[in-house]
Amino acid sequence: MGKRKSGARFSSRSARRRTRRGYLVWSGVGAGMVVLLVGLLVLAGKAVQPKPAAGEAVPIQAANHVPEGTEPGPYNTNPPTSGPHYDQPLAAGFYDEKDRQELTYPEGYLVHNLEHGYVIFWYDCDTLTSTACDDLKSMIRSVMDEVGMYKVIAFPYPGLEVPLVITSWGRQERLLTPRPADLRAFVLANRNRAPEPGAP
Repeated sequence: MGKRKSGARFSSRSARRRTRRGYLVWSGVGAGMVVLLVGLLVLAGKAVQPKPAAGEAVPIQAANHVPEGTEPGPYNTNPPTSGPHYDQPLAAGFYDEKDRQELTYPEGYLVHNLEHGYVIFWYDCDTLTSTACDDLKSMIRSVMDEVGMYKVIAFPYPGLEVPLVITSWGRQERLLTPRPADLRAFVLANRNRAPEPGAP
């Protein structure tokens, strides 16, 4: 009879240990799951936070359409970052001086591109040597290729006082000594930050 009591005590103690061990295991698993869930929520929160826009913010002008061929300005920046524009934008790509001569008011088209979320590289070779101008154009083309030629335009624009001004809707960055990293960063931070980002 005494042996049975001892066995019962042992069996009861063993059951308590198993229960306690199981509780500790599941507590550890539960704590691990909570830590994992919190970590995932923090990462998700960081992922959805938009990157800050690059360049200087410029007051947004009214984006009304004006008849094609008429002077679209005045604009509050040179080159423009928002404002009146034509009904038609230009196609993405690199434009040269010959293309500029064919358009009386290229701003009218290009501001429409900005409204669609484009980034525009307005380049001015007036203050550069021929070699430096070629290097600048090559740099711009290279960055445009890197970003897949998606919603980017390069356009010659004399009278900027610096070799390159990059614009997006309501933002600009004036570059005296442009570097590929600056161009790339502006595109990645500002492309499609515009009233009509879903437009082509």
